Amino acid sequence: MTLHADAVAVLSSWSAPSAEEEALRKEFLEHLRTHDDAMSRTCAPGHLTATTAVLSHDGEFVLLTLHPKAGMWLPMGGHCEPEDTTLGAAALREAFEESGIRGLRLLPGPLALDRHKVWCHPPHSWHLDVEYGAVAPPGAEPMISDESLDLKWFPVDAVPEPSDDATRRLAARARRVLRGETVAGRG
Repeated sequence: MTLHADAVAVLSSWSAPSAEEEALRKEFLEHLRTHDDAMSRTCAPGHLTATTAVLSHDGEFVLLTLHPKAGMWLPMGGHCEPEDTTLGAAALREAFEESGIRGLRLLPGPLALDRHKVWCHPPHSWHLDVEYGAVAPPGAEPMISDESLDLKWFPVDAVPEPSDDATRRLAARARRVLRGETVAGRG
C-alpha cells in the first residue's frame, strides 16, 4: 500500500470528534482524490503532514518544540517523506527526529485534524495536518534538533504562550487516550 492509499484508508475510517474536524476529514479526502501528489511537499495548493504530541510516560507532560519559523511552542511534526509507508510511521519518524527520544510508542490514532497556512510555496500553501500522540519511555531525555530553537516538557494543562489551540487540544486528547478515556466522537 502506498502512503497516499494509507492516508485515504486512515481518513475514510476515522470518526471525527467534532463537526469542524468532520468537515476537515472530508476536505482532506477530497484533496487526496484530486491530487496524486497530496502527500508531497511539492503539492503547492497544500499537502498532508503528520504531527505528534509526545507525552511523558505518565501523561502529565507534553514535549513541545519552539518552532523557528512559527515562533510558537508546537508539537513535533512535518512533511511526509518518500520512505514513509503510513501516516502513523511519518508521525513517529517526525517525533523521533525532533525529540531524539528512542522507544516512543504511538497511541492509536489519528487524534485530531488541523489545517493551517504555511509558506512552503509562495505566496502560501496549506498543511493538512493529521495529528497523533506518542508516549515516551520513563526517564526519556529529549535532545534538541536543528529544526528547533528550544525543546521543553510542559504540563499538559499548562501549554505556554505563544502556542495555539490545536496544540492544547492535541495534548489533552493524547492524555485522555493514554488514560483509556474516550475522546468525544471516538467511542
